[in-house]
Amino acid sequence: MALKVLALFIAALVALTLGWVLLLMRAEEREAAAEQRFPPQGQFLRVGDINVHAVVMGRGPDLVLIHGASGSTRDMTFSLAPRLAENYRVFVIDRPGLGYTDRLNTTGASLHQQATLLRQAAEQLGASKPIVVGHSYGGAVALAWAVYYPDDIAALVPISAPSNPWTIPLDPLYRVTSSDWGSRIIVPLITALISEERIARTIRSIFAPQSPPDGYAEEVGAALTLRRVSMRANADQRANLLGEIKAQVDDYGLISVPTEIVHGTADETVGLSIHSEKLVDQIPGAVLTRLEGIGHMPHHASEDEIVAAIDRAASRAGLR
Repeated sequence: MALKVLALFIAALVALTLGWVLLLMRAEEREAAAEQRFPPQGQFLRVGDINVHAVVMGRGPDLVLIHGASGSTRDMTFSLAPRLAENYRVFVIDRPGLGYTDRLNTTGASLHQQATLLRQAAEQLGASKPIVVGHSYGGAVALAWAVYYPDDIAALVPISAPSNPWTIPLDPLYRVTSSDWGSRIIVPLITALISEERIARTIRSIFAPQSPPDGYAEEVGAALTLRRVSMRANADQRANLLGEIKAQVDDYGLISVPTEIVHGTADETVGLSIHSEKLVDQIPGAVLTRLEGIGHMPHHASEDEIVAAIDRAASRAGLR
């Protein structure tokens, strides 16, 4: 009897191990397919020990675009960056762990660390005191740039940016995937098994109440974010975000560059009243543009208004 139980246990262990190996192989296959389908669009540079991927286009005043959580340069190069490149020299840089920029660490690169990396990358690429534009999480990085490097920024444009502390608990997905066991077990499961339909539904939910523009899902490269390295980096960054916002919020009053804040009134991801309606009073001379009925992706849903806000910031900075 004991031998039979032992045999069953060994068989179960072998089956479980084999299943896990097959799942990891499936995750690797999907990651390779994602990178083949969505290759780097720009160039690579070395910043310290980190490989950084950046897309540079256009001529004119220097302008840095910083993408949000779960994103990459592709979110900005889909439409906004090429349009801005008509009047600006645009630098679009993958944040650490996302797109094709290396992960900075295994604890979640802080807003300060990310701002430092992006500033150094932009400087290597020739950017001189740029306008810094950030969407969503990228807007929080842009705020960190203005707080920690006030002499290396000409103007600031946070779009739908988290900027002030909130009380809503961390999304269960990020609670799990930022944990040690979740990072080891749940992340590979998601990478290997998530369906294309689930990805499409998630993209639609991010744009609500608007719809994604035609061709966006096919070009944005969401599958890149589902690679294990990117999921882990993104989860750690999101898990740490509230504490890092609390650490920098008291310094917003020191920001002295022209600041144009843009936020949709229907944004249910980053609430207008919690964030930008407070931020406009915290930064001296800041201007807030409320986009009526617009959700969390105004740089696609209201591109004209975003370009206009950037142009106003550039004009106020004496760059146009």
